[in-house]
Amino acid sequence: MQIPPEQGQLFALLVGLLDASKTLDIGVFTGYSSLAVALALPTSGRVVACDKSAEYTAIARRYWDEAGVQEKIDLRIGPAEETLVELVRVGEERTFDFAFIDADKTGYARYYELCLRLVRRGGLIALDNMLQNGRVLDPADRDEATEAIRAMNRVIAKDERVLPMMLPVADGLTLRWCGRPALVFT
Repeated sequence: MQIPPEQGQLFALLVGLLDASKTLDIGVFTGYSSLAVALALPTSGRVVACDKSAEYTAIARRYWDEAGVQEKIDLRIGPAEETLVELVRVGEERTFDFAFIDADKTGYARYYELCLRLVRRGGLIALDNMLQNGRVLDPADRDEATEAIRAMNRVIAKDERVLPMMLPVADGLTLRWCGRPALVFT
């Protein structure tokens, strides 16, 4: 349930190329994606990490502390959609450089739209699990999460606000560049 090392390295590279200083991590689990990004950020950089599980994020906090990046990570426990809506409400639109979406698959559409508001022009949005272990290609698979990812793939493919790209990394990573206005990787 966590991203593989090569995906963490890719995020570190992308964050560096973007000269990022402010990022979103939607779906923290045990904190590996947040850790990889925080390590790549400058000292003043910040990750707003959204998760609803205090239990799993306690593991994340331990690793963030061990790596010395705990001060860069602003963990928000609660529904991610509420956190993102609050960020929009307090004027954080277009202030994030990078966003990673890897939470409940049925929430991807809402997270995506909110990230499009929060990520700056020229920024990047990454969505994980866009292949659902190949299940998106199986028409007999009617699982709610698989259906949500199928729908999300259709939305991204037709979205003229962004330049999408799918990478066959791990379980399918879609990147969405927000320079046109958004680049999303699924």
